[in-house]
Amino acid sequence: MSALATSLMCLVVGISDGDTLTVRCGAAPGGYQVQRVRIVSIDAPESRQAFGQRARQNLAQLCFRQQAALRAEGHDAYGRLLAHVRCGGRDVAAAQVGAGLAWVYTPHAARYPELAALQRQARASHAGLWSQKRPQAPWDYRQRHPHR
Repeated sequence: MSALATSLMCLVVGISDGDTLTVRCGAAPGGYQVQRVRIVSIDAPESRQAFGQRARQNLAQLCFRQQAALRAEGHDAYGRLLAHVRCGGRDVAAAQVGAGLAWVYTPHAARYPELAALQRQARASHAGLWSQKRPQAPWDYRQRHPHR
């Protein structure tokens, strides 16, 4: 149960996009470990997609150069750590979804009813990407544009 119950305090040293960041964990005597972290339960617009840069900027405002509390859930196919992330005491997934800057990742939506409720609120208030007439989900965008 080690990987599923792992909690880490790390410094956020990079923001890749609206749902991926780079952290530095550990202490100087034992050495630092740099890891890419994919936020569990959400999928933000791709960088070239509408609201992709806004999603990245919002995540940077929430977390860049701050301590992040990570609750790890394993790794994805790209080797990134999958984790629940809190910066400044805020649940980052909830902040991104509530701002209309990320979707609840559909395969996991049933596990996160609170995020689904935030997404409904963001959609109803036309926040962020929901201000578009027909926002395109990132998984559909990636399928149509396979080369990043």
